[in-house]
Amino acid sequence: MSEATDKKKQAPATVHVSEGVDRFGESRRTFGMPIIYKVAPSDTNGDLFIIENITPHKGGPPRHLHYEQEEWFYVVEGEYIIEVGEQEYRLKSGDSLLAPRGIPHVWANVGEATGKLLIVFQPAGQMEAFFQAMAQLQGPPSREELAPLFQAHGMELTGPPLNVS
Repeated sequence: MSEATDKKKQAPATVHVSEGVDRFGESRRTFGMPIIYKVAPSDTNGDLFIIENITPHKGGPPRHLHYEQEEWFYVVEGEYIIEVGEQEYRLKSGDSLLAPRGIPHVWANVGEATGKLLIVFQPAGQMEAFFQAMAQLQGPPSREELAPLFQAHGMELTGPPLNVS
């Protein structure tokens, strides 16, 4: 068998996921926000992970960094502030931003309405396992709970969420 034929056999299958539907038909929340899987790491041999984040309230996750992933944000609906390093960006529907690996970043919905983000992690790394673990937590997690969880999944917790109230 030739190398080209071998690669063709390993090509991932086409994945179609309808609007508002999770790739696996599951329901999970992190930091009080629904997380909807659109492309799972298993769909791309671990090269890519795409989620839809529904942000029903102002705010977002704590400041953190990824050791091995770039994180790309695309605003589908709403208005967000995203800080990458010392730079602050205000994004609205249709805007996108790449947060490079190793640089602390944080984001928050700052609009009055529910916001919606597509977030891409490349490579996927441990992000799917991270969201599965986060979804198992009961109530708002403390920094003491979060720090080792972030560390175990290739990230570092570097600060609090943005104050946007």
